Amino acid sequence: AYVLDEGAFTGEISPLQLKTFGVSYVIIGHSERCNHFHEDDKLINLKVKSCLRHNLKVILCIGETSEERRLNKTALVLKKQILSDLDGLDANEIRDVIIAYEPVWAIGSGLTPTDEEIADAIKYIEKIINEEYDLIPRVIYGGSINESNIVNIMNIANIDGVLVGGSSINP
Repeated sequence: AYVLDEGAFTGEISPLQLKTFGVSYVIIGHSERCNHFHEDDKLINLKVKSCLRHNLKVILCIGETSEERRLNKTALVLKKQILSDLDGLDANEIRDVIIAYEPVWAIGSGLTPTDEEIADAIKYIEKIINEEYDLIPRVIYGGSINESNIVNIMNIANIDGVLVGGSSINP
């Protein structure tokens, strides 16, 4: 979704258009958009606000790169993304945001964090949002989910679901 309701923005679609087509959920902040189209936290924040203004439910992707993980910066990166991407929103607006923890290094790689690493990230995300907005967010996991690991992932404490990528192509 783009940040403006109308105008000449070839290749983009506005939240208003999405609503017209009956769309109710949007994914914002996915690493592929950040990497290929250079979307940064400022633009992600504008997109989140625009979609919420049109009553779209937002799935906000956050996650660390392999380099950030190697340098033990996962918590720092997640906190920065959460605070930047949700800047200027209140708790009522954030109730319509689902956080998707998607470690960038796991997406499409066939690598998956351990159940404990996923659980720790989810707990940390909940902690940050609870401290900042006094609410417990819905948090899902995405990143190399397939039929051999989905059962274990769905059994992780506090997980609210999964965001399946490439594996969703083959039902």
